[in-house]
Amino acid sequence: MAITYITRRERFSAAHRLFKPEFSDEENFRLFGQCSHPNWHGHNYELFITVKGEVNQDLGYVINLKQVSQIIREGVINKLDHKNVNVDVDFMQGKLASTENLAIAIWHQLEKPIREAGAQLHCVKVKETENNFVEYYGD
Repeated sequence: MAITYITRRERFSAAHRLFKPEFSDEENFRLFGQCSHPNWHGHNYELFITVKGEVNQDLGYVINLKQVSQIIREGVINKLDHKNVNVDVDFMQGKLASTENLAIAIWHQLEKPIREAGAQLHCVKVKETENNFVEYYGD
C-alpha cells in the first residue's frame, strides 16, 4: 500500500511579542527589532497540517478531513485565534513566542489526536507573513 499525504489549511489571528523578560527593552530591540515592541504586534497566520497514511480502500481516504479540522480547531485554533500567544495560550507558556516555537508546540498538541484518529502527523507549517513560514517535521 502506498503512503498518501493530505494537508488541511486553517487560519488564525494572534498577537505576540518576541522578547526575553530578563533583558532590557533596548537589548530585546537589538535582538528582535520591531517584533519586541512592548505593546505587542499581530499576524493573520495560516496553518497547514499535513498527515500521512494508507488510503482506506473501503472509505477512499486516509482520514476524514472534517475530523482533522475538528482536531486542529479543538487543540490549536480555539486556543490561538484572537489571543495573545505570550499571555493566553496554555501550550506556549514559558516559551519565546517565535514562529519556530509555535510550530513545534502545535505539533505536540496534534500528534497524539491525529494518531488516535488513524493517521500520522507529517508536517506542521505555520505561515506568519506572505514572506515567512516555518515547517516542522517532528522530533
